[in-house]
Amino acid sequence: MKTLRLDLDYDYDFELFGLVSSSREHKLAWALNKYLRIRLVKQKDICFDFLNKGRLVISNYLHCTEYRTFRLLRNKSADLSTLKKPFLAPDIKEYDYLLQINGEVNDNWHQDLNSIFKVVPLIQYVKKFDPNTLKFKENLMF
Repeated sequence: MKTLRLDLDYDYDFELFGLVSSSREHKLAWALNKYLRIRLVKQKDICFDFLNKGRLVISNYLHCTEYRTFRLLRNKSADLSTLKKPFLAPDIKEYDYLLQINGEVNDNWHQDLNSIFKVVPLIQYVKKFDPNTLKFKENLMF
């Protein structure tokens, strides 16, 4: 019997920021709404069920416009998990939240965004990541 293999190449064309914050997710979403002038709204949690290993439940906030989509994701599972590494992106587990931005971006956008992140009192540290360099980048495709 002939075996067919499906190879997929995803396009990771989004900006990804890792946020370190000890605050609760709804407070962080509120602060980002205030400083970025957006409206992140709580969505249904994203669930990953791994066969015979456990479940990963990720908290999810979303803001959509005609030109951009902002998604705030908690990096650690919201439920108790039996997984060894209960993280959405285990290779950057030091970061509490991930901010994913899809859409049109101009040249000054990164500088403006970094200056805004410095002003938000609930964020201790921010780092921009290239999604293509992450080992578990498939977990960020929604």
